[in-house]
Amino acid sequence: MALGQPGQMTHTPRDVGAFGEGLAARFLVDRGMTIVDRNWRCSHGELDLIARDGDCLVFCEVKTRRGTGFGQPVEAVSWRKAARLRKLAAAWLASSGQSAESVRIDVVGILVRAGQPPLVRHVAGVGP
Repeated sequence: MALGQPGQMTHTPRDVGAFGEGLAARFLVDRGMTIVDRNWRCSHGELDLIARDGDCLVFCEVKTRRGTGFGQPVEAVSWRKAARLRKLAAAWLASSGQSAESVRIDVVGILVRAGQPPLVRHVAGVGP
């Protein structure tokens, strides 16, 4: 979803989130990953992006923010949230029938500020 210039953002939080997820997907693909699934949901929650990084299956949480009043976007993923993402990853694996030599939880934080290009920060291997 295109939001136009970052300085023109007057969109809903859902629009900002969708913009961030699209940007994160492009960021990961540009680094050699392949997107396997997006916005997978079950009764326990949602996985934003699932990607393959070689033999590793990566479950990626995307956090997009317009400012740092509550900290950097990647800081929004607590230990507890990372543990929940692991449970969701197990549920996705069970439902998809796919397998991987290894599994990783990543976070992509995107900071969108008026008049500036978005800042993207990728943290690989978070959580328990």
